[in-house]
Parts: sequence; C-alpha cells; structure tokens
Amino acid sequence: MVRPYAALSTRCRPWTLHAVRRLALHWQILIALLAALLLSVVATPESSVAGVSVVDVCAFMGDWFLRALKMLIVPLIVSSIIVGVASVGGGKALGRLGAKTAGYYTLTSLVAVVTGLFVVDWLHPGVADGVPVKDRIGLHADTAAVADKVSGRGAGDLFGVFLRMVPDNVVSAAAGGEMLGLIFFSILFGAFINGLSPELRSTQRRFWRGLNDVMMAMTDWVMKFAPLGVFGLVAKVLISTTDLVAAVQTLASFVVAVLLALGIHVGVTLPLLLSALGRVNPLRHYRAMMPAVLMAFSTASSSATLPLTMERVERSAGVSSRVTSFTLPLGATVNMDGTALYECVAAMFIAQAYGVELGAVEQLTVVLVALLTSIGVAGIPSASLVAITLILTTIGLPMEAVGLILAVDRLLDMCRTAVNVLSDTTAAVVVARSEGEDRVLSAEAS
Repeated sequence: MVRPYAALSTRCRPWTLHAVRRLALHWQILIALLAALLLSVVATPESSVAGVSVVDVCAFMGDWFLRALKMLIVPLIVSSIIVGVASVGGGKALGRLGAKTAGYYTLTSLVAVVTGLFVVDWLHPGVADGVPVKDRIGLHADTAAVADKVSGRGAGDLFGVFLRMVPDNVVSAAAGGEMLGLIFFSILFGAFINGLSPELRSTQRRFWRGLNDVMMAMTDWVMKFAPLGVFGLVAKVLISTTDLVAAVQTLASFVVAVLLALGIHVGVTLPLLLSALGRVNPLRHYRAMMPAVLMAFSTASSSATLPLTMERVERSAGVSSRVTSFTLPLGATVNMDGTALYECVAAMFIAQAYGVELGAVEQLTVVLVALLTSIGVAGIPSASLVAITLILTTIGLPMEAVGLILAVDRLLDMCRTAVNVLSDTTAAVVVARSEGEDRVLSAEAS
C-alpha cells in the first residue's frame, strides 16, 4: 500500500534536491546575499544557537571558503601564465600581447581617475551648506592605527613595485603571496620553454597544460561552495558592523559620489570599450561575468576571486587560455580601476572637508598620483589607505585626515573590488578580439 504522503514526497523531491543546483551560479550567490541580509536583521553580535555564536559560524563558513580559494591561487597563476606564454611564443608575439594589455590597463585606469575627479568636483561631497564638513563628521577612532600602518611610507614605495617584480626566492614569493614576482617568473619560464628542443618543449607544454586543467577542475569544485562562503562572509560583516547604517548616513554625500563615479565607469566606460574595441555585446559580457563580480563584491579581493574570474572568462566568454592566462593574473595584480577612482574621490573629498581649494595643477597631481599608486602600492598592506595618504601628503593635508572615511571604507572596498574585476575581464575580451578571436561571447561560447 502506497501512503498518500509518499507519492507527494516523490513528486516534490526533484525540486527540493536539485532546483537550487539548477540555478545559475550568480542567482545562487544573490540568494546567499539576501539570506545574509535577512539574518543580519534578526541576529546580533551576541546571538547564539546551542551555545555557538552565530557570528563564529558565519566566520567559519566564510574563512573556509576564502582559504579554499587562496589555496588555488599560486598553482593556478603559475600554470596558467606558463601555458599562455608558451602558447603565445616568444619575441614579437609576446611583446604585442604585453603591449596591448599594458595599454588597456593604463587607459582604463586613467579614465577611471578622471571620472572620479569630475564627479567629486561636480557634487562637492566635502561641503554642506557652504561649510566644510570636517567638524560635522569628526575623525574615526582608529585614526592612530591607520597612522601606524602608513607611517614611513613615501613616494619611494612606487619604485618598490619594480623590485617586487624580481623575487629573490621564488618559493618564498609563492608562500608570501607576492603575485607580481610570481607573474614575472612565470612569464620568463613560459618564454624560455619556446627555446627548448621540440621534444622537450612538447613535454613541458603537456605537463603545464595538465596542471592547469587540474587547477581549473579544482576551481569548479570549490565554486560549488560559493553560496555558503558568500553567505558567511557577508553575514559576518553585516552582523558585526552595528554602526554601518549610521556611518553611511553621516558620510552619505561621499558614498554617493564614489558609487556614482563607479557606476559611470561600469555603465558607460566599460560598455563603450566592449562595443567599440571588442565589438561584442556588453550585456552578454556582464551576464557571463556576474558570478565573478558578485564574488569580488563579497570577498573584497581581486586575488581571491581570480580562480572564478579565469573560469568565467575562458569557459563562459570563450576567450582563449592564451589570452586569459596572461591578462587576468596581471590585471588582478596591477589593474585597479575602481581603486584608482576611489583614491581620487577620497583625496578630493578630504581636501574639500578641510576647506582646501585645489587648483588645476594640484588636481592634475592628484590624478597622476592616484594612477601610479593604484599600481605601485597594490602589494602593500592597507594599500588604498597608503595610496590616499601619499596623495594627501603630496597636496599638503595631514595624515589623520584618512580617519574621515574609515567608517565606510569596507563597504566601498567591496564595490571598487567588483569594478576592478569587471575591468580585468573586459581587458581579456578586448585583447582577445584584437588578436582575432571570433568566438568571444558568441552563442557557442555561452
């Protein structure tokens, strides 16, 4: 005898077990973000279940996922770059690809900074009712901690980027996460593979291609846990940050200026580049990249998002591994459109808040320093704060002024990281199209 509820259970089981898995990854991540938001409404930092802190559980989920992602980064970057450079060949072909990538990154970062400058000059977020907002906002309590982190930094740090390109120990560079040095070594290694005899060259290429395929497969496996990881990361921040709403309200004009400038870059600049230079549909590209963008927003780390970014660009956008493996690891290290834009807006906002009028020369200085520091200090802890401090020092404002924006820095960090990653993927598409790849973002690639 078949019980009535057994038949009902049989009919419902396909949905309950497989419906969520059938959803596209970006929908799964969006659901996780909404779930984290709902949890933050009902939970507090003191909430617990069966004696276990809710914040600790969320932190465990998020940290586990981040550690899994970081586990992939070094072998994925090394193998992908070596495979890409070995397939490109040496000499003119590699030089052409490098020149195109560097040219794109310089162009978009410069446009991003100028966009930020235009918006902050237009909105004047540092002035309210004709009065600088410094006294109204007040300084963040952690200003002293920021001063300790950035003390001793100077323009000389910009030259440190060239030293970090050449690691004195490749193994320690890998252990320390010094991506710029690993990228440089991997490019050299891949280029010199092409100088081997045909037999040895073929062996090396097969080995690194196999390793790269294994790393991509591991990335696919780790991504199955992405919704849980995103839920834990975002829920932890939302539950623990009890004063975020108040901070956003206090610094609303600054937050609006940053978000508007980032929105212009994402909604105007990058689509124009995709249409004019890449000759592809921007909406199709954005849909394909949505999981990587949401991951970047959740983790606030371009490097941690890199495995997923490479997977989406190569498999969903149809960009060859030759281009993907060269442009994306380099972009995750040096291409920081959102960061450069943020640095410019933040420095100008602080100047306005202190009542400092900057002329054309000073504003041009802000643009150039923001452009250079977005690349040069990327490997330094608290990179954006260091860069903003360098800009403030250049235009004669006190270091403690960074404290004005600390309260909302985490939220805006998530936003600018998403823009950084989207710009990296746009670079891969534009460069691939310039190299004659016609399957990029085609129906077959999707």
